[in-house]
Amino acid sequence: MTQQPKETPDGNPEAYREWLATRPSHTFPKSVLAEIYRAADDGLYEIRGFGAKRRITTFDDLLFLGASMSRYPLEGYRERCDTNVVIGTRFAKKPIELKIPITFAGMSFGALGTHAKEALGRAATELGTTTTTGDGGMTDEERRSSKTLVYQVLPSRYGLNPDDLRRCDAIEVVVGQGAKPGGGGMLLGQKINARVAKMRTLPEGIDQRSACRHPDWTGPDDLEIKINELREITDWEKPIYIKIGATRVKYDVQLAVKSGADAIVLDGMQGGTAATQDVFIEHVGIPTLPAVRIAVEALQEMDMHRKVQLIVSGGIRSGADVAKALALGADVCSIGTAALIALGCNKPMYLEDYHKLGTEPGSCHHCHTGRCPVGVTTQIPEYEQRLSADQGARWLRNYVTTMLLELQTIARACGKNHVHNLEPEDMVALTVEAAAMAGVPLAGTSWIPGRG
Repeated sequence: MTQQPKETPDGNPEAYREWLATRPSHTFPKSVLAEIYRAADDGLYEIRGFGAKRRITTFDDLLFLGASMSRYPLEGYRERCDTNVVIGTRFAKKPIELKIPITFAGMSFGALGTHAKEALGRAATELGTTTTTGDGGMTDEERRSSKTLVYQVLPSRYGLNPDDLRRCDAIEVVVGQGAKPGGGGMLLGQKINARVAKMRTLPEGIDQRSACRHPDWTGPDDLEIKINELREITDWEKPIYIKIGATRVKYDVQLAVKSGADAIVLDGMQGGTAATQDVFIEHVGIPTLPAVRIAVEALQEMDMHRKVQLIVSGGIRSGADVAKALALGADVCSIGTAALIALGCNKPMYLEDYHKLGTEPGSCHHCHTGRCPVGVTTQIPEYEQRLSADQGARWLRNYVTTMLLELQTIARACGKNHVHNLEPEDMVALTVEAAAMAGVPLAGTSWIPGRG
């Protein structure tokens, strides 16, 4: 018997035949075909900046349960909702006291221009929070503009010296980053000008690829020795953070605690980067949402939750995101990509320069090229002048202030007089995946997938 053609919804067999003849492959859609053609032509992997662009489960898939009959809310204009937090209470002689639970993540001078770095420092000072050096050392401008500055120690050791260790306020030992856990950093030659090259002891204009692991330790026991060395250099004053990319979160968090960390920075796969392989950004690591829950459970298992502070980064965009991370048990959220966007990243300005890069505002990921149209991730004087440190600091201050107001609004609506009193019980999930990842019930049920 001859099989009859399947009809399309409009009942037209010819239209169905045409659709069948041109139907794209799910496994090999046009985007995959284009990448295979590109790889076949070039023989090189793709490098870009920014963060993951794929659809993954995020904090958007969680909702808060505001107060009603069973709980009462706080009045926003008459009842306090505090936001302060202290980092480094475990071992440091001089813990860091923040007015707000939002900090600026590590972004290097080299990846960013001088104006962007200065704007971050000024905004952090005005807001009562911290900014972080990133790879490549500390600039005098950044130290002057930042009242409280975190100094990163990365595998590259670029720009690392005892004097800067002593004049920072906290030290962050970077083991991994969310955009590239298990991979080293990149700074392409077009961004390495004379000053960047001198700070990093590199030849000018030559691509820099830093190591993927620290050269002088291979595990938590060695890291404990390294942390003690850093404490001795700084007379045990500075809090020591350990930064990890979100992968095997439980074991990494517990080993960081064993190594002597005062605080842990946990960077989910939505974390951005100035430059790395696209395959890293999209296919390595786990999302921030499940990483937070796993980290908190790991700390609770060791009776170290709130004793070792948990700083969460990777895709944090709003006060709602911060509230949800804190409700899951984080102490602080750190923003990187969102801060750059507040500085003008991807803003619809200087369209001709976006078009020269072959992209459009809102879709640009050319941080690695050094040709940032809005002057954020560039060392080119013509472009860098487009961002003033004064204007950038004002934009950042306004943005983070808005985040803080959103965070307090949610906390008060849940009846909390401090943002750290938010808890998992205050939330439900919209999807089965989010419920399982966050460990909160699916909305309208008492069911948490994987827990009976």
